[in-house]
Amino acid sequence: MRVLFVSSPGVGHVFPMVPLAWAFRAAGHEVLVATSGEALAVAGAGLPVVDIAPGLNRAEVMARLRRERPDIVQAMLTAEVRDLNEIVEAMAEIAPVLFDGALAVAREWRPDLVVQSQGQSVGLLVAGVLGIPLVEHNFGIIRATGTQESVYSRLASTFDSYGFAMPTSREWIDVAPPSMGAAPVGLSMRYIPYNGGAVLPSWLRSVPERPRVAVTLGTVAPGMTGIGPVGQIISCAKEIDAEFVLALGDVDLGGFGPLPENVRAAGWVPLNALLPSCAAIVHHGGAGSTMAALDAGVPQLVLPSGADRYVNADAVVRRGVGVRAVDVDASVLRAVVGGGFRAVAVEVREEMRAMRAPAGVVAVLAGS
Repeated sequence: MRVLFVSSPGVGHVFPMVPLAWAFRAAGHEVLVATSGEALAVAGAGLPVVDIAPGLNRAEVMARLRRERPDIVQAMLTAEVRDLNEIVEAMAEIAPVLFDGALAVAREWRPDLVVQSQGQSVGLLVAGVLGIPLVEHNFGIIRATGTQESVYSRLASTFDSYGFAMPTSREWIDVAPPSMGAAPVGLSMRYIPYNGGAVLPSWLRSVPERPRVAVTLGTVAPGMTGIGPVGQIISCAKEIDAEFVLALGDVDLGGFGPLPENVRAAGWVPLNALLPSCAAIVHHGGAGSTMAALDAGVPQLVLPSGADRYVNADAVVRRGVGVRAVDVDASVLRAVVGGGFRAVAVEVREEMRAMRAPAGVVAVLAGS
């Protein structure tokens, strides 16, 4: 079987599909990833990747949307999105730039199955034009149920110009642990974090002398809403008996002055490698950070800042695996580092590890 993975141009959408792509390859199937922009980093997972929109720059796309549709950008960046259908207009604005490239690759490669990242319609178009099954792979707690039909309703003339017909065989893969949200949609599958590979630093390979706290803002938030929360963490870190690891990637911290002795500027470190040694994590509420922390059984302090991050933050609080805050101070840091949420976080970790592995999902999809 040939399986074409189609992703929107963001690592937060393509990385969660890597374990399933690996599972297909391990079972002897052929895999190809079609994406663009920052998501091309998935090539580092050892997967063959095709750039379906060469030169695509997400910052330039967002700048254009700010000029032409500031209402959409406002909704994406600051609104408390509870359902992806609330930002379906943004999906309809962004998706067409990938249509021609994705279809060209699909017509040349002739896949038997399309797996698309949730909340976009490029894979839907490919599957509908080629008349093959479609699988939608979610990336966290929020679901995209109904968004494909909503995008199609807004772009019907464009879809129809390609000879599109709604796929008759459709499936959904849900990686959210049931206790964190609504009942599973489609095939429930264990979430296995993929955050890229790295040569691990020596300090990460040793047991920390005091509680370690990971700090991340993901790949999108720093460029969109800034790194203000990091300054709050730095300012009160000296009051906490813990080691803070700023896993922020290539971010300029010069404006914060000298760092306290218990704050480590680590640059970029894969969360799945960092979190097992941590007592807690502070993050922006992104799906990848939330799910990686759940997989590691680590308590969370969530500082949501738009998009689906409020859904993730609320789920964390509701399940009892952490807290949500607007600002950071010493008291809230002590609350999450103190260990009171650890037992429930471990419960969720065990729940996730009991879910069907990607290999089991491959067996279902390949046999259908």
